[in-house]
Amino acid sequence: MSIYAKLTELNITLPPVAIPAAAYVPFVQTGNLVFLSGHIAKKDGKPWVGQLGKNMETAEGKAAARAIAIDLMGTLHAAVGDLNRIKRIVKLMSLVNSTGDFTEQHLVTNGASELLGEVFGTAGAHARSAFGVAQIPMGACVEIELIAELA
Repeated sequence: MSIYAKLTELNITLPPVAIPAAAYVPFVQTGNLVFLSGHIAKKDGKPWVGQLGKNMETAEGKAAARAIAIDLMGTLHAAVGDLNRIKRIVKLMSLVNSTGDFTEQHLVTNGASELLGEVFGTAGAHARSAFGVAQIPMGACVEIELIAELA
């Protein structure tokens, strides 16, 4: 099944690339690797604001990470022109806006990891890091960046 058929089956529409909010580009390709800049969680087109362990539960953070994965796939599509060219999702780095005693950053990040696995199959299995941080730009609850390899 093509990546786009899988997205249709999951009722996912890829968004256009977001305009950078600072001095960076949304993606860079070098050789057969594509690096996507960090994407913050958005809800209804605005930053999905919150802090895990304070005013957000793990399940909501996981939903935010899943939403970021959809945005990342939109940017990846814009970067490479065809998601079927993706040989492997290599790595995710996830920053979770969380209190000092919140320890479920890995479960929040599963929202993105699980969706990428569902969409890309074995090519979606990736290395990753999940960090708790004191704050993310615009108060967003989660930010994720991605590295992919092209076939």
